[in-house]
Amino acid sequence: MNMQQGLSDILRAAPVIPVVMIDDMAHAIPLARALLAGGLPVIEITLRTPAALESIRAIAADVPGALVGVGTVLEPAHYREAAKAGARFAVSPGSTPALLDAAFQSGLAPLPGISTASEAMLLIERGYQFAKFFPAEPAGGAPFLSAIASPLPQLTFCPTGGITLESAPKYLKLPNVICVGGSWMVSRAAMAAGDWAGITKLAAQAAALNIHRQEQTK
Repeated sequence: MNMQQGLSDILRAAPVIPVVMIDDMAHAIPLARALLAGGLPVIEITLRTPAALESIRAIAADVPGALVGVGTVLEPAHYREAAKAGARFAVSPGSTPALLDAAFQSGLAPLPGISTASEAMLLIERGYQFAKFFPAEPAGGAPFLSAIASPLPQLTFCPTGGITLESAPKYLKLPNVICVGGSWMVSRAAMAAGDWAGITKLAAQAAALNIHRQEQTK
């Protein structure tokens, strides 16, 4: 069984996955539409606020074209709750045996996190092809991923944590990076102000990084 079935297409849909904390469920649909209009269809909504699951449910039901997933998955129950809400994928900052077992049973495409070579090797033993690298900048950044590309070619990464519009290209040029996660285009202040046009503009800048990514792979 391929636990990450379909995850490749999701991760390849855009160069950046917005990592979002939603405080007000009423912001969910306009936010998703703003990101989609800017060219970022994949959205990770973190389980750091009470509005997260209802926001996932609303986007999954009412925003065609959006590929919504859940982030900050810390316990097995989170997989079940997110699957019921309509999430397409699940991201965790790390990986434990209990979480990896729950991911296998949930039906969601899991993207577990690693920050060391040993953690990466454990995922490889379980048959994983994709992992989150977190926290990317504090844990060694692009030089770390470049260093493990040759000895651990089985894994491809979505680095997240401290990445900006300016630093994203150095990750996207690496052969073992499929996309990056970032939150610079979805500030809580912008959402509170209802600045959906501003979010769309920042999303379009992030989506344009795809040109850089394509040039690097030619």
